[in-house]
Amino acid sequence: MFFDSHAHLDLEPLCDAEEEVVRRAREAGVAHIVTIGIHPRSDEKAIAIAHRHAGVYAAVGLHPHDASECSDILVERLDRLSRCDKVVGIGETGLDFFRDRSPRDAQRAAFREQVRLARRRRLPVIVHDRDAHDEILAILAEEKAAEVGGIIHCFSGDLEMARKAIAMNFLISIPGAITYKGSEKQAEAVRRIPLAKLLIETDCPFLAPVPHRGKPNEPAFVPLVARKIAEIKGVTEEDVGRVTSLAAKRIFRIPVDEEVRIAYRIRNSLYLNITNRCTNACVFCAKRDDYYVKGHYLKLPGEPSVAEVLAEVGDPTRYEEIVFCGFGEPLLRLEDVKAIAKALKHKGARIRINTDGLANLVHGRNVLPELAGLVDALSVSLNAPDAETYARICPSRYGTASFPALLDFLREAPRHVPSVTATAVALPALDQKAARRLAESIEGVAFRLRPYDEVG
Repeated sequence: MFFDSHAHLDLEPLCDAEEEVVRRAREAGVAHIVTIGIHPRSDEKAIAIAHRHAGVYAAVGLHPHDASECSDILVERLDRLSRCDKVVGIGETGLDFFRDRSPRDAQRAAFREQVRLARRRRLPVIVHDRDAHDEILAILAEEKAAEVGGIIHCFSGDLEMARKAIAMNFLISIPGAITYKGSEKQAEAVRRIPLAKLLIETDCPFLAPVPHRGKPNEPAFVPLVARKIAEIKGVTEEDVGRVTSLAAKRIFRIPVDEEVRIAYRIRNSLYLNITNRCTNACVFCAKRDDYYVKGHYLKLPGEPSVAEVLAEVGDPTRYEEIVFCGFGEPLLRLEDVKAIAKALKHKGARIRINTDGLANLVHGRNVLPELAGLVDALSVSLNAPDAETYARICPSRYGTASFPALLDFLREAPRHVPSVTATAVALPALDQKAARRLAESIEGVAFRLRPYDEVG
């Protein structure tokens, strides 16, 4: 379930108990670890450790503390080491202006050389940043690091820095320090950036999370980092593990298991992915980029039958609610939705449908009475305060008839469904207040603003 994106298994005391450390990690649900080299001798040890264990990978680099050792010969050696099939990144490299164990000019030069190596080898850069935020970002930009992307390891910056790094194709890796007092700045960044842009790490044997602070850290403790992030973001520890594992595999170019999900869990809700067909082609739709939502792969090879969906759900009372919401418009399959909802309601489920609100237009009749008694809640994608805006951001096959039909659906829905919420994605140019006013002007309808850059 978990991926420790930054460990130092070659360092004491971990290297003295390598087998036990990896075993404890497995028992804690840590399926993958990247052990990070910090100079050529360390790099060789990291590669050897990776070869001894399935699911363990290595990165090779020269730490800024040792940057004064950088030379053409050393860079050539890193190049050779990076060609091992278990090597997935270049680093740990970067700048450390806190300890200054190497001259700053030497640090800058070694950092640039390793970014260039990463670009040549098409591997991500693993960046050490201590009291050098602005210069780190400047060098990454100047050296075109966005071409390969990478990781800001042991993130100590603020929200602004995180956003700038993400814009350059970098992920933000969160260590155990997020559990310490004084980490409010990093917690705010975690709160505000998409979960899919985060990684979790131990940086072991350093920075053990609470309650192990002051003791040697190890990969088995990375779930504690996930737990703190889950608390900050209002999701579950499992959600964090799943999403950050997918992000780590992608940035490290590790093959991803594309098992299609019909029923997928986020927090304590179970979502049903019954179609990828849509009425609209919304400009913000996440499936324009890929078919993952919170680490679940939702690209259906075909639409599942009612029986297949019910078999996937099992006992619905294990969840707070069952939600019809995949990468498509569920009410395009109205009869199947009704059959599934009826069977699940009979077993005690609470049912919610996420819809674009165009079902009456699609089916040529008012379908809301058919949902009465089967559906407890509707989340209706309003997304705009007026028809012109809606047509621009939610182009529909029904053209100008769409927005009036959507409003009619919202007005009618509270008569048949106990809870109705109009939602809007917080696009940068959206008049959010106007969208809220429109939604709340409809009797029985609440309003919720959805994050622009985070799905699920």
